[in-house]
Amino acid sequence: MMQDKYEILNRYFGYTSFRGGQEALIDAQLSGRDALGIMPTGGGKSLCYQIPALMLPGITLVVSPLISLMKDQVMALKNAGIQAAYINSSLTPEQQRKVRSNLWAGMYKIVYVAPERLLGEGFVALAQKLNISLVAVDEAHCISQWGQDFRPSYLKIVEFLDRLPRRPVIAAFTATATAQVRQDIERILGLREPVRVVTGFDRPNLKYQVLRPWDKSSALSKLLSLRRQEAGIVYCATRKDVEKVCQELQEQGFSATRYHAGLSDQERQQNQDDFIYDRASIMVATNAFGMGIDKSNVSFVIHYAMPKSLEAYYQEAGRAGRDGQPADCVLFFTPGDIHTALFLIQNSAENQELDPQERDRILKQDYARLKAMEGYCKTSKCLRGYILDYFGQSHPPHCSNCGTCLANTVEEDVTTHAQMILSCIRRIRDRLGYSVGATLLLGVLRGSRAQRLTELGLHRLTTYGLLKDQPAQRVRLILEYLEAEGYVHTDSVHRSMDLTQKAGEILFHGRKVLVRLPKEPQQVPKENASPEVSQSLLTALKELRSRLAKSQGVPAYIVFSDATLTDMAAKRPSNLAEFMGVSGVGESKARRYAKPFLERIQTFRERPDL
Repeated sequence: MMQDKYEILNRYFGYTSFRGGQEALIDAQLSGRDALGIMPTGGGKSLCYQIPALMLPGITLVVSPLISLMKDQVMALKNAGIQAAYINSSLTPEQQRKVRSNLWAGMYKIVYVAPERLLGEGFVALAQKLNISLVAVDEAHCISQWGQDFRPSYLKIVEFLDRLPRRPVIAAFTATATAQVRQDIERILGLREPVRVVTGFDRPNLKYQVLRPWDKSSALSKLLSLRRQEAGIVYCATRKDVEKVCQELQEQGFSATRYHAGLSDQERQQNQDDFIYDRASIMVATNAFGMGIDKSNVSFVIHYAMPKSLEAYYQEAGRAGRDGQPADCVLFFTPGDIHTALFLIQNSAENQELDPQERDRILKQDYARLKAMEGYCKTSKCLRGYILDYFGQSHPPHCSNCGTCLANTVEEDVTTHAQMILSCIRRIRDRLGYSVGATLLLGVLRGSRAQRLTELGLHRLTTYGLLKDQPAQRVRLILEYLEAEGYVHTDSVHRSMDLTQKAGEILFHGRKVLVRLPKEPQQVPKENASPEVSQSLLTALKELRSRLAKSQGVPAYIVFSDATLTDMAAKRPSNLAEFMGVSGVGESKARRYAKPFLERIQTFRERPDL
């Protein structure tokens, strides 16, 4: 008798209900409809094609961009009692032939394939003979040139589909896609009247925060000192910073490793495995690390510098809290980060073989993305709301779980100070005939005696020193508010600041300027564990999980996620039936792990001090 989707969900994956959007996407594929799912990281995208794969006749191919993602997904499926395999460059020719042989013999229901392998020797010929019911395209934004991870190899998917004797159902999934990228996915893949589900971009368990430390190294050390028992990622903009930060953390006794494109393939793989298998708790990396990493127990992501785009930040920060547990996403921002990002953008364009028109188009696009990223770092509004606005999702004005909403701030009328800033911008341009950047502007307002300022004669302006009695940080925050609200425009390349037409509303038409300003420096409060969960029991369960994972040669989260262990510590099951009631415990895992975990919980009941 054929199992229904609820039985499969519970039996193999240990859940009793679907998350938002999952059921609609699953039903579409089961009925023969194409599907497009835009779901946040940790939102359960993989179940949206894995469950149809187990119910449809024939085979499901999952096109995935990275080896690490395939390995993690296949490992997790096998641990849940599902036969699956992958084909990518990590396999020897003999291993690839073995997978193809098993595929022909009907041993797998799900096979992950790298896009580069779709048109490889022998694979098309084999695929033409198989009953392929579903092709699922993961990280589908990679097919769009407007997607921030565009990969030309993804275009091979279209050619592969065209060469199949029968068109299968096609389902595309991604967590990061603007409206234009979504249109590209549908058009290029040729989705036919797809069922579209956009569950939103909100990750309520993630706490977003922007900090402006005077000393990034010291600030990072303080943050990590609160998280010595947790796993997390520290992203740096350059390889040089990765090396520096990783060395500093190791010297301070942190269990840190590194990842960037300048390392050998062997070292990158070893360091990645050390992080995945919890031999190192902190990964210091460039953006070369992370896409496809399915590690569920990452409880913080810290950006040591501002990324080049909000898409990149959303994707990288989203690697925290995949298991639904509270997690911190902290971004360090200094004005120098903008210059670094500009250099990386311009250098990237110069290193590509592009005609001048295409180069200008890409630069214009990248500058616009950088502007939006800069706005996130400078906004005085809800950070979560800023991200959701960018992706076109409505939201309440306050989220109560970001640095802005949690900050100790007060709304102040700063109209007079705003007028002084705008007047100074105008007077500098009138005197010089051109505009200057924020540093020189703030120097004039605060009465700086810098040589460059006096050489230009800016100390003679009537606006010179008008805000010398105000803290520099306060003046900068007001300026950034004026920029974010469109009263001031900053040139993307030269960073010079000019007034917009809108500035006249403040200068001449009596518009008030109300800004939320901090009463004291921001801090990063640490989330406390739920009061219903014993920390000592949760620690004991994690230690048991680590021992079991090590003995099986798998990452700890493959045994159980942190969310499952937290639910287990709260429910404290005493028998198999109760153990099956823990979220994330399916039949296969219950058979394998119930006995040791139940025994450890019983020991805790008898001796809570052990």
